[in-house]
Amino acid sequence: MTDTPLSFSGKVWKPRSPVRSAAGHAVAPPAVHPLLAAILANRGLEGEAAVEGFLQPRLQQLPDPLNLLDMEKAVQRLLQAVEKGESIAVFGDYDVDGVTSSALLVRYFRLLGIPVRVYIPDRLTEGYGPNSAAMTLLAAEGVRVVITVDCGATACAPLEVARQAGLDVIVTDHHQVREPFPPAFALINPNRPDDPFPHKNMAGVGVAFYLIVALNRGLRQQGWFQPSRPEPDLKQWLDLVAIGTIADVASLTGVNRILVTHGLRVASESRSVGVHALKEVARLSGGLRAGQVAFQLGPRINAGGRLHRGMLGVELLTTEDKAYADTLAAELEGYNRERQGLEEGMLREALRAVTEMGGVADRFGIVVAQQGWHPGVIGVVASRLAEKLYRPVIVVALDEQGQGKGSGRSIPGVNLLAAIESAAPLLKAYGGHQAAAGLSLEQHHLPAFTEIFDRAVAEQFQPGLFDPILHYDGTIPLGTLDWALVKQLERLQPFGQGNPEPLLLLENVRIMDCRLLKERHVKCILADTQDNTLDAIAFQVWPGALGEGLRSATGRLDVIGSCTINRYRERESVQMVLKDARPTGKGV
Repeated sequence: MTDTPLSFSGKVWKPRSPVRSAAGHAVAPPAVHPLLAAILANRGLEGEAAVEGFLQPRLQQLPDPLNLLDMEKAVQRLLQAVEKGESIAVFGDYDVDGVTSSALLVRYFRLLGIPVRVYIPDRLTEGYGPNSAAMTLLAAEGVRVVITVDCGATACAPLEVARQAGLDVIVTDHHQVREPFPPAFALINPNRPDDPFPHKNMAGVGVAFYLIVALNRGLRQQGWFQPSRPEPDLKQWLDLVAIGTIADVASLTGVNRILVTHGLRVASESRSVGVHALKEVARLSGGLRAGQVAFQLGPRINAGGRLHRGMLGVELLTTEDKAYADTLAAELEGYNRERQGLEEGMLREALRAVTEMGGVADRFGIVVAQQGWHPGVIGVVASRLAEKLYRPVIVVALDEQGQGKGSGRSIPGVNLLAAIESAAPLLKAYGGHQAAAGLSLEQHHLPAFTEIFDRAVAEQFQPGLFDPILHYDGTIPLGTLDWALVKQLERLQPFGQGNPEPLLLLENVRIMDCRLLKERHVKCILADTQDNTLDAIAFQVWPGALGEGLRSATGRLDVIGSCTINRYRERESVQMVLKDARPTGKGV
């Protein structure tokens, strides 16, 4: 552990990057507030053109889809399929990225008058990605072209079965590709090691959208569109692109920022009856923000796939029948509540198991396993455990035959996949990346795996690694936080992976009128030494260390939070959403 004093929440505070306010002010347009300019500069945006492009992302800035390897080849094959009336199938993953990708292609081809077969594998019985049985089935049904979305990049054996069955498989994916490449007709993936396409962070739905952009252009060039067969406006489906990209925790920079910004606008208009139904069950109205997609819409779409009903999300996002959409959304809402119940129960059991093993004090990597845990929610539980324990965590669900399926989540500074690879001989399969991974193993290998994993994480240990860090973007006097500044900060939206919401540090403030709301939230007023005041709220902190610290504070505090415009009953006011606090003078 570090000697750095911790906050009420037990976190160490650090600036997100070196403060460069002077440089930031120099490169940004004059109308940009110096604080916003500094944040932009600290995020690597240099020069007025870069700043303007970030603050006003335009679809015209998107790179040409044909810059992706194999895109031209895929388009030519699909043009042939359209012309000859060949049967086309879409094979998608069961998560939100795969579901939105599948729905996107269905809606596009439907508008062309071309029905497509959709195949979403069962998470529990088939697992991730194309499988040989599914490829054989599609060939037997008369399918001639299969488009995979958000999967397929490593499916060598199943795609060989598909090839021998006479299927031309067009893989659209974004996951890491290992050589040898699968025997696909075309492999469209920005993460192909031989593809110089610079935008590596695209989600699967972004790659699928690029495919229909390129195909649409090809059909236009062939004169396929006529007055009786009008060309579709592809922008109408950017809502699906935004939802899939955000839910897949893709970096909201570059291409993704452009697609998501415009997609959220489309989603906010609720032209899709499926998206509208989802917003209704989630009790959302008006403009849609990235956080609402990530934490409210995404989990509901995901719930079907986690609990044996992966096609539910596709049906919801492709139907034109409002009554049917309402029924499907309600069904997904029920599955989501069931998922939440499973998750809470598993989390309690996992925390109990950690306590029984002696806690985390002497452990570097945590492995918990239990028979009867639902394999569809182990990833969510692993994520919550890693956040709560601030250790790399692997959660393993064991079946009655002693077969284990595991999902892991890491913390900054630990390469999870590398740690898992240290125990590769004990594993039946594994894969993933630095922050998240999955694996399968037999129960009798668990003790040895646990020991090797713990040792592998220990080898990556650096002082302070297990101290949770809260990064902030700048320090500012309370009296300068006004409506105009917060409106400028909102121009950084959409917030998410790669583009976090700015957090600001206010020093030497006192807490006034502190009260509890709904037995969960703490509402208060912050005041500086000149008696400037600011409304503030801390969500979901009671009971808890932060809530107790705020309510019992008698001296002055430093606080970190995000600043928003609170809209209530047609009244707008500046509000800070508190993330943490500590007694003034306890910092470094």
